[in-house]
Amino acid sequence: MLSTLQPPRSLSLLPLRRFRNSKTIVSAASSTTSVISPPQSQILTSRRSLLSGETTAVEIAKSYLSRIRLTEPQLKCFLHVSENVLKDAQVTDQRIAKGEELGPLAGVLIGVKDNICTQGMPSTAASRILEHYRPPFDATAVKKIKELGGIVVGKTNMDEFGMGSTTEASAFQVTANPWDLSRVPGGSSGGSAAAVAARQCMVSLGSDTGGSVRQPASFCGVVGLKPTYGRVSRFGLMAYASSLDVIGCFGSTVADAGMLLHAISGYDRFDSTSSKQDVPEFQSQFLSMDHFESKPLNGVKVGIIRETLEDGVDSGVRSATQEAASHLEALGCVLTEVSLPSFSLGLPAYYVIASSESSSNLSRYDGVRYGNQVVAEELNKLYECSRGEGFGGEVKMRILMGTYALSAGYYDAYYKRAQQVRTLIRKDFKAALEQNDILISPAAPSAAYKIGEKKDDPLAMYAGDIMTVNVNLAGLPAMVLPCGLVEGGPSGLPVGLQMIGAAFDEEKLLKVGHIFEQTLKGSSFVPPLLANVP
Repeated sequence: MLSTLQPPRSLSLLPLRRFRNSKTIVSAASSTTSVISPPQSQILTSRRSLLSGETTAVEIAKSYLSRIRLTEPQLKCFLHVSENVLKDAQVTDQRIAKGEELGPLAGVLIGVKDNICTQGMPSTAASRILEHYRPPFDATAVKKIKELGGIVVGKTNMDEFGMGSTTEASAFQVTANPWDLSRVPGGSSGGSAAAVAARQCMVSLGSDTGGSVRQPASFCGVVGLKPTYGRVSRFGLMAYASSLDVIGCFGSTVADAGMLLHAISGYDRFDSTSSKQDVPEFQSQFLSMDHFESKPLNGVKVGIIRETLEDGVDSGVRSATQEAASHLEALGCVLTEVSLPSFSLGLPAYYVIASSESSSNLSRYDGVRYGNQVVAEELNKLYECSRGEGFGGEVKMRILMGTYALSAGYYDAYYKRAQQVRTLIRKDFKAALEQNDILISPAAPSAAYKIGEKKDDPLAMYAGDIMTVNVNLAGLPAMVLPCGLVEGGPSGLPVGLQMIGAAFDEEKLLKVGHIFEQTLKGSSFVPPLLANVP
């Protein structure tokens, strides 16, 4: 394994320095802060190595596959690892040897969440009802990745059909957090986040319906990017809640997440909700620190959402967010406090809308049209047994909630009212973003919690989505990036800062996030699991 493709081992071994809040720690010591260099893009690093002849795509692929073999028994990030990784890498090497032009993702190892269709590869949404299903086509996002030279390394674990916040609702296995194997990686895209954190792949795709990219990004200490609704085609994404679902990106750096987003963005005739908006060249925002001014974000207006720092947020998370805000201010940002009056209404409105849409979307899995079929003597029994044995408990509960909310006599009281709340949320965000360039908040009320801790308390688990669901209801872009560590696990647990932008303004989020990340001193977000993994 080449040193340019693995995190410097010294990063995970630095002593811990306590800040004034007893529950907040940062991996640094005053005498060693200079040792920590800014995080480097794995995509750009591997590309330079390939073009210079320093290494080959096959060697890079072998190093990642080796790391998967070493760490996967503990982490369980993947439901399936592709048999074609080395073959695809050989194709990249052959193109280099012939002097052919390489796509921007040439040789990049990419994990794909299991609810995103991949041709000839299992795509089960982590559900028994789709066990052994292999789609005859690629999702548009996957197709674009392959056209640009990307290599799909495998399918990542998730909460069944995206319904959950811990990845414990998978029908096949429970994924562990690379920072502490006794804790959840978040969800529903927990496998994709944990795989990037453990350097099992360079970047990965997830889906975000109410925070399923951003919350696990916070728990696993990686960058999670949710684009504007319509920026990325949903064709080939198994529907949960169609008006909320988006495909998002994970990376170990803002640059990696941004380059992956650029690759998959754009209009698609197979998705009527995809936008024809031009896709900016995001890579122009990823300047090196040598090009930064003394205050590179001078004049950028940042609003701190007041409601996200009130009761119910762990003190360590609150302190880490406030430290991040101070860092933005030091970079030249103008900070103000903003209020979103409808903020607390978002969570119940989200669960009514998402459950209602899921009850409709999942009706197709009946053992006749889609899904595994149970042998039965009459049709109703076939439906009952196929769905009863194929769906897990969380999925059944949300289908029941959604069916109830849409039933005669309750539609106006629940679904219609939730849509009215959604309109209020959009108006509040619009007003706040007219006065500010971006808004910031914690990504979750706490750091990663123990496996099983909230499995029997669904309301407590749902409450953890309060920081993220409003963004989906408004259809806005948001990005989470690590901003600090709090106590817990072998060497602390990461905390994510959420940045929210105006519709189709991912470019500004990426610019601010990249500068924040490159100038944040005293923190290394490499999990201790990698200290002894080559």
